[in-house]
Amino acid sequence: MSRRWQAPRGTFDVLGEEAVARAHLEALARRVLESAGYRRIETPVFEHTELFARGVGESTDVVQKEMYTFAEEADGASYTLRPEGTAPVCRAYLEHGMFKQPAPVKLWYLSSFFRRERPQKGRYRQFWQVGIEAIGSDEPAVDAESILLLAELLEALGCRGVRLRLGSLGTPATRQLYRTELQAYLRAHADELAAEVVARIDLNPLRAFDAGDRGTRRVMSGAPRLLDRLADDDREHFATVCELLDEAGQAYTVDPTLVRGLDYYTRTVFEFTSDALGAQSGVGGGGRYDGLMEEIGGPPTPGIGWAAGVERMLMTATTVPAAEPPTDLFVAYASPALRAAAFRLAADARRAGQAATLELGGRSLKGQLRQADRAGARYVAILGDEGVALRDMETGDQRDVDMATVIHHITRPAL
Repeated sequence: MSRRWQAPRGTFDVLGEEAVARAHLEALARRVLESAGYRRIETPVFEHTELFARGVGESTDVVQKEMYTFAEEADGASYTLRPEGTAPVCRAYLEHGMFKQPAPVKLWYLSSFFRRERPQKGRYRQFWQVGIEAIGSDEPAVDAESILLLAELLEALGCRGVRLRLGSLGTPATRQLYRTELQAYLRAHADELAAEVVARIDLNPLRAFDAGDRGTRRVMSGAPRLLDRLADDDREHFATVCELLDEAGQAYTVDPTLVRGLDYYTRTVFEFTSDALGAQSGVGGGGRYDGLMEEIGGPPTPGIGWAAGVERMLMTATTVPAAEPPTDLFVAYASPALRAAAFRLAADARRAGQAATLELGGRSLKGQLRQADRAGARYVAILGDEGVALRDMETGDQRDVDMATVIHHITRPAL
């Protein structure tokens, strides 16, 4: 017996109602983001590994443990399936000379990404994200607008129990001084920390704030806070972001422990969570990355962006349509001799902007009518040897019509 294949662990097939929900989300994202001046961009599914090593950061879990990387035998180059969207968009920004455009350059994407991590509810090894990047301006208003756009998208989807956490990581120089202070604090309490936290004190001490074990959380409750160590201009930048969000009526909680898992973040960072998701509550988030362009070989260029998980948004959404789009016309026929005429009628209906399906399963006429009912068709055109009968599936009314007038009848409010 041949093997029955299944999708790899941590991946999934998009079927039926799920596809309808995703199309709905994409339409909302396009409406919300493009109305704010963002234009769509799609980058290749794999990039040079160095782009992520330099851009995302050698010390991150993404680069160290979660990337799918392979070597090209012909030239020995190393490539990686994209684990996130910001570094590829910044690479495209530089490669295509978008820095010549008026700043900020506003871009959005809806793409698949890949990470080798333990699959769990709403988190997969192949996953989809919608995201934005606003490149070229360090104005705090850009930060506030970016945050509001994600809030608007989540609201349009009817996402439940959404909360916004907000913080600032300052500049790399400030963070380096704070990092040294935090490392000293962690070493002084090393015997109370989880082993994995101790192991990365030198590499990435800020991730200790993300630890879930009770001992580490107790230690971190007394740890120094980066938000209290910000330079004056960073503190002013963050205060302005908060003021603009207040002005727009956007609720938030300032969280001095908020860190992000990627090294390129500077200044503003934020995360939207949902109470409907339980412990793994993150829906989407992002922040400013004013040094990333330099890391990947470009000139100093400020930027900010966010990404939100499609699967996690849909898990919390309440406004997603659950049914397939309606079928305006189902074309049935009584004998194979009428197949060509039925095929032409369905094609003409589609050209006229109607959703039309044609009997293609070899069913009897009775079976075709049952299929039309299952498909939710508004009308059924029944082609017989004596002509065409048009049935209104809602009222049950049926009348004989001329073939040339079928489309005219189905575009009217009623028979």
